[in-house]
Amino acid sequence: MSPHTPFSAPAPGPRGPRRLVSSLSVAAGALLVVGVAMSGASPAYAADPILLGTAESFAVLAGSEVTNTGASVVSGDLGVSPGTAVSGFPPGQVNNGTQHVADAVALQAQNDLTTAYLQAANSPTDTDLTGTDLGGLTLIPGVYEDTSSMQLTGTVTLDAQGDPSAVFIFKAGSSLTTASGSSVNLINGASPCNVFWQVTSSATLGTGTDFVGTVMALTSATLDTGADVVGRILARNAAVTLDTNVITSPGCAAPTPTPTATATPTSTPSSTPTSTPTSTDSPTGPGTESSTPGGGTGTPVVPVGNPDTGLKPASDGRGPVVLYVLAGLAALGALVAVTVSARTTRTH
Repeated sequence: MSPHTPFSAPAPGPRGPRRLVSSLSVAAGALLVVGVAMSGASPAYAADPILLGTAESFAVLAGSEVTNTGASVVSGDLGVSPGTAVSGFPPGQVNNGTQHVADAVALQAQNDLTTAYLQAANSPTDTDLTGTDLGGLTLIPGVYEDTSSMQLTGTVTLDAQGDPSAVFIFKAGSSLTTASGSSVNLINGASPCNVFWQVTSSATLGTGTDFVGTVMALTSATLDTGADVVGRILARNAAVTLDTNVITSPGCAAPTPTPTATATPTSTPSSTPTSTPTSTDSPTGPGTESSTPGGGTGTPVVPVGNPDTGLKPASDGRGPVVLYVLAGLAALGALVAVTVSARTTRTH
C-alpha cells in the first residue's frame, strides 16, 4: 500500500438478504408451530350415521321369534325372519305398522340389519370405555366401545352440542345390560335417530328402563317389565322378548350423502360459425356450441360457482392445520433459496 493511499475498510456485505433470511426463519417457525398445535386440537372421528335400509321401518325385528307378555305397544313394523313365530299379539298391539312373519319384507330387513350391524362394528373407536359403567357419564358425539360387557346403571347423558345430526355409536364386545330404572338422556339437539347400540351377543333392558336408540343385537334382546324404548329392538339370530313395554320407532328420514360442489355451466352466446358461413343465425345442431354443455366447438363454456375438485370439504377442522403447515413449508423453501442466494453473492 502506498503511503499516500488512504485506507478504506471493506464494504459491508449486503444486509437485505440477511434481514430477509431472519424474517423468513421467524415466519416459517411460527407457522409450523401453529400448524402442529392445531393438529393436536383436531376433533375426534366424526361417526357416520348407520344406514339401516329397510330395517328402519321396524320397531321390533327378530331372527327366530317374537314373544310378548302383557299390553305391550309397538309403534312401527314388527317382524321375524327366518323364524315364523309371533306370540302375545294380542294383548300386545302394533300401531302404525305391519306384522311381517317370514315374508320377503322381513327377510330383506334382516339382510339390511346385518349390513348395518357390520357398519357399526367396523366404525373406528373414539373412546374405550372397557370396564366403565355408562351411568353418570355425559358423552359427546363419537364411537364408544366396551370390549367386554357394556353396563348402564343410572343415567347416561348424550350431548349433541347443538348438532341435531350428531351420531353416537356404542359397541359392546359381549352383552348390553341396563339396571332397573336406568335411562338414556338426550340434550342439546341429540336425536334418537342417531343413537346406535351394536351388541355382540344379547341385550337386556332392566325393569322400568327408559332407553333411547337402535339396538342391534347379534343374538337376542329381552325387555323386562315396563322397559320403554324410543328407537328399535333388532335381533339378528334369536328372539325378541317383550313384557308390557312401549317401543316407538322414531320414524327418521334416511340419511343422505353430503352433497359435493358441482360446476354450473352458464349459457354463452352461440357465436361460432358453421362450416358454411351464414348471416346471423345461431347454430344449434350437434357438434356446435349451444346453451347446453357438451359436444360443441368454439369458446368453451366457463363454469361458475364452486366446481368439484374431488377434494372433500374441510369440515372436520383440519383445513386450517394443513394451510398453516403448507405455509410454513413454503416459507422454509423460500428461506433456503434466499440463503443460497446470499452465500452466492458473498462468494462473488
